[in-house]
Amino acid sequence: MDSPTPMPDARKDLIKPAFKEHYEQLLGPACYEKFITYSFAYIRKSIRANTLKISVKHLKERLRGRWELTPIPWCKEGFWIAYKGDDDQDERFDIGNLPEHALGYVYVQDAASMIPPVVLRPRPGDLVLDLCAAPGSKTSQMAAMMRNKGLIVANDLQASRLPALGINLQRVGASNVITTKMLGQRFGKKGIQFDKVLVDAPCSGTGTIRRSLKVLQMWSPKLVERLSHTQKKLIKAGYDALKPGGVLVYSTCTQEPEENEGVISWLLGQEPSAELLDIGLDIKRSDAVSSFNRTEYHEDVRKCLRIYPQDNNTEGFFVAKIKKTTL
Repeated sequence: MDSPTPMPDARKDLIKPAFKEHYEQLLGPACYEKFITYSFAYIRKSIRANTLKISVKHLKERLRGRWELTPIPWCKEGFWIAYKGDDDQDERFDIGNLPEHALGYVYVQDAASMIPPVVLRPRPGDLVLDLCAAPGSKTSQMAAMMRNKGLIVANDLQASRLPALGINLQRVGASNVITTKMLGQRFGKKGIQFDKVLVDAPCSGTGTIRRSLKVLQMWSPKLVERLSHTQKKLIKAGYDALKPGGVLVYSTCTQEPEENEGVISWLLGQEPSAELLDIGLDIKRSDAVSSFNRTEYHEDVRKCLRIYPQDNNTEGFFVAKIKKTTL
C-alpha cells in the first residue's frame, strides 16, 4: 500500500478534545495516531471506467502514456490514477478537465465509495431503489452494472442536490434511472417492492476528514446521536420496501459505531426476517465493533465491513449486506 502524502499545513488543532478522547477509546492510542496520520493526508485520486460508454480496455488505451493506472482490487472498473508528467504539471492538472471525463467515459469516485454497489450486485432487469442517491456516483455505477436494463429509482430529499444527480446520470448515459424527491422514510409505505435497495445514509463523515477538514468542525456526540435516529428510519424504510429474498446494502462514510454497527444491530432486533450476510471482498479490513460506550451490539455485526483510512489508503467506510428471508 502506498504511504500517505501529508497535507503541508494540516491544522491538527481542529481536533476537538472530545473527538480525540472518543476515537482513542474506539481505536486505541496507537491505531488512533495512524487514523489521524491518514486523515490528514491527501486522498489518492481514483476513477471508475463507465462501461455504458467505453470498455475498460479501451479506456486504458486512451489514457496510456499520460496517466498511470493502478487497479483497485475490489472493483474491476476502478483505478487509482496519477499523472505521468513533471511535478508542476501534476500539481495543476485536474482529472475533471479530461476529455474522457466530459464525455462520460470516466467517473471520478473514491475507491471506497465503489464498494456498496459491488456488494449489492444489481443485475440487468432488477428493480433497484437508491434511497439517498445524490450526487449519483453509486447510482451511475449500478446503472453500468445493470447495462441500462431494469430500473433504478434514485431518490434524494434535498432539491439542491438533484441537479448534480441529473447532470451526472446524463453525462454517463444512464437511461434506466428515474429520480424522485421525497423523504426516504416514505418508501417503506408506498407498497412498491424492490429486488435490491441501497441505503447510502447521510452520516457524520468521519471517514472523509482527508477530503474535508470541516468534518472535524461539525462533529459532536449530539450530531452522531441525531444522525443515528435518521439512519434507523431510513434503513427500516429501505427494508420494508424490499421483496422477500431481496438484498439491502447499508453504507456510510463514518467510523461512528452508533451510526454503523448500532444501526444494523437495531434493525436485526426489529426484523426477525433480516439476515446479515458475509461480505467477501479482496480488501484489507478492520474488525467490526461489537460493543462501545457500554452498548453491546448483535453478535452478527462481525459480518459487517469496516475499513479505516489507514487500511487501504482510502476514505473510511462501513458496509453491511442484509437479506430479507421468508419466515
